[in-house]
Amino acid sequence: MPLIAPLPIVSPRVTIRLVSAADLPGLLAVNGDDHVTRHLPYPSWQTLADGEAWLARMRALGDAGTALQFVICNTASGQVLGSCLLFRFDGGSARAELGYVLGRAHWGQGLMFEALDALLTQAFRGLGLRRIEAEVNPENTASARLLERLGFTCEGLLRQRWVAKGAIHDVKVYGLLRDEWPAGVAAAAATGAA
Repeated sequence: MPLIAPLPIVSPRVTIRLVSAADLPGLLAVNGDDHVTRHLPYPSWQTLADGEAWLARMRALGDAGTALQFVICNTASGQVLGSCLLFRFDGGSARAELGYVLGRAHWGQGLMFEALDALLTQAFRGLGLRRIEAEVNPENTASARLLERLGFTCEGLLRQRWVAKGAIHDVKVYGLLRDEWPAGVAAAAATGAA
């Protein structure tokens, strides 16, 4: 059974919806920033053509039922803030991998935490996933902290896992099980309960 796209997911500050070609200029500003992509396994976008090629790859994965590529927007203004995705979906194991990126102007505001809290709730409840994994460059301490705040467990180090930007990188692998997911982590944190 393939991943089925949910309706847009709306939280107080962010909306998560399937990406479209109209989002590419905003995503170019995010993915074209070397500071943003420094720890990610892909080069910074240089032109809109890079975004168009990426969108074609994401649509092919979506059509195959193995990935859902979302854009993260400001709920009030519609401004593109970043993106997130569920990919490498394995239906037999009810498992997928999580990826995400946020524009530098929006770092440190809890926006990605809010977005992933909403997405994970949908993934476990609405999409029926049992396990979600994420791989993080060990130098990307902000991303590791984010995953840990969301309840992910660091399950180990995969040596020389990524070859990106001409270098070989280890990655930490994180996992989160549906039974461990305390839905509404962001809402609890906002009220001081988490």
